[in-house]
Amino acid sequence: MWIESFLRYIQYEKNYSSHTVLSYKNDLNQFEKFAIEQSGSFNVQKIDTPLIREWVISMMEQQMDPSSISRKMSALRTFFAYLIRKNYLQTDPSKGVRLPKAKKRLPSFVKPTEMDRLIDETDFGTDFTAIRDKLIITMFYSTGIRRAELIGLKEEDVDLFNSTIKVTGKRNKQRIIPFGWELAQMIQTYMKARAQIPREAEENRFFVRESGKPLYEELVYRIVTSRLDSVTTLAKHSPHTLRHSFASAMLNNGAELNSVKELLGHSSLSSTEIYTHITFEELKKNYKQAHPRAE
Repeated sequence: MWIESFLRYIQYEKNYSSHTVLSYKNDLNQFEKFAIEQSGSFNVQKIDTPLIREWVISMMEQQMDPSSISRKMSALRTFFAYLIRKNYLQTDPSKGVRLPKAKKRLPSFVKPTEMDRLIDETDFGTDFTAIRDKLIITMFYSTGIRRAELIGLKEEDVDLFNSTIKVTGKRNKQRIIPFGWELAQMIQTYMKARAQIPREAEENRFFVRESGKPLYEELVYRIVTSRLDSVTTLAKHSPHTLRHSFASAMLNNGAELNSVKELLGHSSLSSTEIYTHITFEELKKNYKQAHPRAE
């Protein structure tokens, strides 16, 4: 009862994405199962700090990644905050529970030379799908938008006259991202090809399939990964990798950190600062390769 009520709240009142809602659901259901195994029932008013601490310990014993444990605890704490707001609880029983330290991982990114080879030298083809796929790759790399943001773009969000796109990000926050001449040319080519695609009257998504229906997440993922396979040896490469590549390319070429923050739609500068570590690691690598006495 409590979990279902909370999920409806974050979906319909807080406008969390469907992906986030599903993630919270899975995490909270796992905690509910653990609580029932330990105490025989799931009553939020009887949940205490020792029970939560035992849950964390059990996940550690299963050798779960610290970042995954932290994410699950974040879902639980958000759940408790909701229960306090609804007067089901007076205090948060998860306070004081220590979590294992997560090892900071630097985001993977595709090198500019690899992206140049993909965009400038790869023969995508001339049909509608080929034109669209090349634009998708280039738009990810040129603007740093998220996969859900690209799928959600509407026709009126793309302004060729001012060379900007209006992006609706997390929590329905909107931002304006400029783009350059190259992307503008690709957009014009795509729009001419798209004009030949029959679409349902109520659909006004900018990116569509050959059927005229909107894109979906798995399709965009396949488009990006299949193309990146030809230019990079990264173990993981996805639409989000191109977002990382955009940010690192901007910083490596002199962009201010706060400007990159605004373009990415980050709510705090700390989320963007991770990319400064990427640029510094790249700088060290270049130094060791180039300086005769670096070793």
